[in-house]
This record gives sequence, structure tokens and C-alpha cells, in this order.
Amino acid sequence: MNSHPRVCVIGSINMDLVTTTKKLPKKGETILGERFETYPGGKGANQAVTSARLGADVSMIGAIGNDTFGKTLLQHFKSECISEKGIKIIPDISTGVAAITVLDNDNRIIVSPGANSKLTPKLIDEAQDIILANDIILLQLEIPIETVQYTVDFAYKHKIPVILNPAPFQIIPEDILKKVTYLTPNEIEFLSISEMSLAESIKEKMIITKGEHGVKFISKSGEAISIPGYKVNVKDTTGAGDTFNGALATELARTGELEQAIVFANAAAALSVEKFGAQGGIPDRKEIIAFIRKNEEELR
Repeated sequence: MNSHPRVCVIGSINMDLVTTTKKLPKKGETILGERFETYPGGKGANQAVTSARLGADVSMIGAIGNDTFGKTLLQHFKSECISEKGIKIIPDISTGVAAITVLDNDNRIIVSPGANSKLTPKLIDEAQDIILANDIILLQLEIPIETVQYTVDFAYKHKIPVILNPAPFQIIPEDILKKVTYLTPNEIEFLSISEMSLAESIKEKMIITKGEHGVKFISKSGEAISIPGYKVNVKDTTGAGDTFNGALATELARTGELEQAIVFANAAAALSVEKFGAQGGIPDRKEIIAFIRKNEEELR
């Protein structure tokens, strides 16, 4: 569709505070961790950085506080060649943070939304020209649900495709599920959506991520397709789903071919877990293509 895709990411911007440990403290217990690092994060920001590193022109719409974390993250967007014109600085509130504990190559996360909670429909209105200039919109649920609804309504009216990553999961209004183009739940989120009355009618929108077991979706012909996962050296799974979504949006905008985009995104997510940090492991396009080709050759 577009050799130079334009992706608009509307979502959260956080600073990730990551502690690696060999055990979790019990109630009232203090333990020594192994390592502590700060990384740029937030599901929206992670997805935006992924798209930018894969060659898309990316516009980020979000909110940060007027604090040190906010200033650092704003500079980070500039360094990643992401347009920050849609990012609002909110006074008297902190930038969002995510406290992440990494144990046995898996993670536990507590998010404090901060300025992300101030990403209102009014700010979407102010960014209409930015949104309309893009090929696809990528949303998550770390921002107010009314803002997600407002954005989906706007995109639906203007016929702009929308990918909704329903994470962290919450009850999603049926109108949103009907209007989005694709949903990208993980297995747990998929089970929650499956309990809704309209689940059967939206099954063709579902792209279900299954971690090391790959991805499952339904083709245009109605066939259930499973794409297997890859065997990789897992160091940190933080942000793997965000890498998948950013890569998916970029390739869909680039080619319009769903299965091709999913294969590409699946490989991107696999590569991302081999390094620490939600954004530290995001691969570039050449790495992903070489990785896919190498694995195809090994299967022959």
C-alpha cells in the first residue's frame, strides 16, 4: 500500500523502572535485587518506537508531566525521529511510570498512569489534523477508555484503519469492538473477550498472540491459521507484545497483507525478548527479514 507508511500511535508514555531479582519479597520482607535500570516505556511509546525503527513516519499522541522523566522522554522521541507535536505537557502531575520486576525471564508490572490519565477526547480533537495524515492508528488501554472510544469513532467516520491492543485488559464497550479493524489480545485477554455476546461476530478481527507459541488468526477465507513461535534466548519479555503491535501496524500500512504482516510482527516480537528493556530489544527491519529467512532455511 505504502512503501513509506505513516502510523499514528495514541497511547501511554511512561518511564520504566526495572528491577531484576532472583526472588520476590514476602509481605513485610526486604531483599536485595540484582540490577536496576530506567528505560523509556509505556505501551503507546513502545509501539511508536517500534514503528519508527521499522521505517514508518510516526506521530505520537499522548501526555507527559512537566518533570524530569517527561523531559527525558520528550527528547527520546526526538532522537527516535518520532513526531512529538501531538504530545501534551500537563502541569502539576507526574509522568507515568511502570515499576517492573523481572524474575526468571518473566515480568510483573505495576503502572502508575500519571499524565496518561489526562489524555482526554479534547486532546484528540486538537490533534485531528495529525491523525488524518496517517495510514493507520494504533491504540492500547493505558489511557482513558472514553478517549479510546472517541478516537475509534473519529477513525471510523474517516475510514482510517485501527488496531486496538486490548491491554491492560478492561471491559471494552461493544461499539469499540465493532468499529476497530483489528484486535490483538494475548491468550488471557482473548478469553475475556470470548465471554462477550458479540465474540463470534468479531472473531475475524482477532489476532491472538501466544508468546513462545506464536500467533493465531482467521484468514480472509475463514481459515484458522496458527503461526508458530521461534526458539530464542529469552532475557526479558517486557514489551514483546508492544513490539508485535508496532511491527504489525507498520507492515499493514506498508503492504495491506495481513498474513505477511503477522509473520513479520511475530518475528519482531521474538527478537525483542533477547535484550533487556521494552525498547532496548526492538530490532530493525533488516534484522527481522534476516531472522525470518534464516529460520525458513533451517526448516527446509
